Amino acid sequence: MTGMSVSRLAFALAIVGLTQTACQTGQRLPTPPAHLESLTKTTLKLQEIPAPAVPVDVAIYEFPDLTGQAKPNENFAEYSRAVTQGGANILVDVLKSAGNGHWFRVVERAGLKNLVQERTLIENTQRAYSPKSGNLPPVRFAGLILEGGIVGYDSNERTGGAGARYLGIGGDLTYRSDLVTIALRAVSVQNGEVLVSTTTSKQIYSYMTRAGAYKFAVPEELLEVELGISYNDPGHLAVREAMELAVYSLIVEGIGNGLWKLEDPSQEQVLLNEFSRTYVKKENAGS
Repeated sequence: MTGMSVSRLAFALAIVGLTQTACQTGQRLPTPPAHLESLTKTTLKLQEIPAPAVPVDVAIYEFPDLTGQAKPNENFAEYSRAVTQGGANILVDVLKSAGNGHWFRVVERAGLKNLVQERTLIENTQRAYSPKSGNLPPVRFAGLILEGGIVGYDSNERTGGAGARYLGIGGDLTYRSDLVTIALRAVSVQNGEVLVSTTTSKQIYSYMTRAGAYKFAVPEELLEVELGISYNDPGHLAVREAMELAVYSLIVEGIGNGLWKLEDPSQEQVLLNEFSRTYVKKENAGS
């Protein structure tokens, strides 16, 4: 076997080895362990909001994806949704984290059927085997219902890139920005009035960078090498961050409208001023 043939064989074996390594999955790879949900840029602001004078009882029946959007794909039709279908579950978690858990008492409504069935089972068992045992306390009801949903998903809201190649060697960078929009409102159970309503948006960035070489290593033998990496912002974290800002906005606007009070009233105006300075767009901005 000639030296050139040996080199070709070694190169082919190296490619096969890299392919097999890349195809290994699961616990064979040195992946990091499972972790709690990552913090967003709004998580700490929502957690550190001052405590209320009285916690607010709220119920959430659903928080649907109203966009109807599938995952963007330029090559073929996608049937997977562009945004999470578990909006209600994320919203419950966000509400329980507001003010380190002091702001909202969230009652179970999405799984109300299971809750009622379990309570019925307990009551029937107690009636049959412990006639003298006390009854279960009543199910807690809420004064507010939080309604809304994921109302918008704009793909390719912004795109761009750059690249260069010289003598067969070069690279390029491309990026894309999508936009997810959340609507949230608080509805009074007593009269059905919408007390507070807010809408928030969050961008989702994706980028891909590639580098490659296209050269004749020796006469009539072409060598082509490509490297690349891509990153996509997790869509569910973008939805969560938009929800956190929506809940934060709901709390602050409710304070401004006199719907609820802070435990320390002296902090109310400070909170209102900070929210207005940070998030409220002035009419003459940019003029």
